[in-house]
Amino acid sequence: MAQPEVKTESVGTVVVAGAANLAIAAAKLVAGLISGSAAMLSEAAHSVADTTTEVLLYMALRRGARPADTRHPFGYGKESYVWAFFAALFTFVAGAGFAITHGVTTILVHEHRGNYLVSYIVLAVSFAIESVSLARVIRQVRGESRRWRTTPRRFLRFTADTTVKAVFLEDSAALTGLLLAALGVGLSQATGDEVWDGVASILIGVLLLVVAGILAATNLSLLVGRAIPERLRREIERDLAGLPEVERIDTLLTMQLGPDDILVAAKVDFRDQATGAAIEATADEAERRLTGRYPEIRYLFLDPTRSMPGASGHARDTQAAPSPDAGGDPTGS
Repeated sequence: MAQPEVKTESVGTVVVAGAANLAIAAAKLVAGLISGSAAMLSEAAHSVADTTTEVLLYMALRRGARPADTRHPFGYGKESYVWAFFAALFTFVAGAGFAITHGVTTILVHEHRGNYLVSYIVLAVSFAIESVSLARVIRQVRGESRRWRTTPRRFLRFTADTTVKAVFLEDSAALTGLLLAALGVGLSQATGDEVWDGVASILIGVLLLVVAGILAATNLSLLVGRAIPERLRREIERDLAGLPEVERIDTLLTMQLGPDDILVAAKVDFRDQATGAAIEATADEAERRLTGRYPEIRYLFLDPTRSMPGASGHARDTQAAPSPDAGGDPTGS
């Protein structure tokens, strides 16, 4: 069985986002210290959190792609969700915590000790750099959504590749945060009241809380053992039910083992007249048919079951061999 490989496109997306966030974090920090703007310092914390997140997401891609072994026969795909969950927690604690705390402090102190021009320059440059990073992940999202014949929105909602989802949400939040910071700095300069700068900082923190919450919930669901999207499940069930010798599918269980790995297990009611050889041939056909249409299916198990208690049937379990390739279907019902 071929082992999973790191997605080159996803790695490139994470690296580009990380490099962009690192450069922007340094610029925002300098601008925040010079201008004294709370929103700018919160944006600096935002970018630092995003940079750390990209490092953790890179770890998720590398660690999750390790080959299966005797201790982990289904591979390490779920470990990618562990690192992605850590990334969400870091965004929650470091980014959102600092932004909200600093914003409240600014509102209470009402003090500004710098000029505004440097903030506007850094915000404009940061917006341009973040736009480049977002454009890359949007291209990947559109390409993957076309591959699965679904919409980009549905792909982002159901994809098991949480690194792509994380980069998209973080870059979108970064651009929104820059606009909020610009608005806060502008209103503070126009009114002479630093409360607007503090409010902008708090709003940036709330934005980060929302992003962190979405990513944490997604990764937690996948760690627990999320099933594949309902639409794909129905298609797999129809394919299995249409196989020779199959009367019906009693139970169909699926699990997303990782961004590129799906497990399918089914209790199948074969025709009473089916021989052992016929059941084996049907299991082989099931593997060829399903993995040919859905290469993301890495493990397929079929369990012959009786139609009713006492009825004749075949007690032997039939297992279809693991497929040589895998991926994750992001489409929903």
